[in-house]
Amino acid sequence: METIVNKVAESGIITLDLSQYLPEKESIQQFDLKPFLFREMILKEKDYRAALQQHDWNQYKDKHVAIFCSVDAIIPIWAYMLAAVYLEPLVKSVFFGTPQALEEQILFSNLQKIDVAEYADKRVVIKGCGETPIPDMAYVTITANLRPVVKSLMYGEPCSTVPLYKKRP
Repeated sequence: METIVNKVAESGIITLDLSQYLPEKESIQQFDLKPFLFREMILKEKDYRAALQQHDWNQYKDKHVAIFCSVDAIIPIWAYMLAAVYLEPLVKSVFFGTPQALEEQILFSNLQKIDVAEYADKRVVIKGCGETPIPDMAYVTITANLRPVVKSLMYGEPCSTVPLYKKRP
């Protein structure tokens, strides 16, 4: 009887799944200024300050919070800053922008923390197909970080890859 050999397992290829560097969805909250606007168009300072004092800030405790306005209104920058004043003591981080942009920022930060020395002279495949969508910027970021140290860099799955880079001897 002939033994079946798993050539992929024996190849020494390391698969890097970028989804493991995404923040947990529950860790991201949003602070939308829309509900604080008069007729979803105008920010009235006195009303805004009063509403912020009454707002339940504990819902953001230990979360990453994206401050933004989901309607097209002219919002003075101090309004975002004032929300940050209330949030900062409670949250992991405060971010100006959409929740999606915050998620990408956290992903970028997590990718920058990877110790690329672990991948020195290794054959690495960046997992390409998965259940969770990965922003394109993550693939570019990890490529730029790993290329100087790896033996080879590929995209896809270990059984079917697209070669990207191979170190010349």
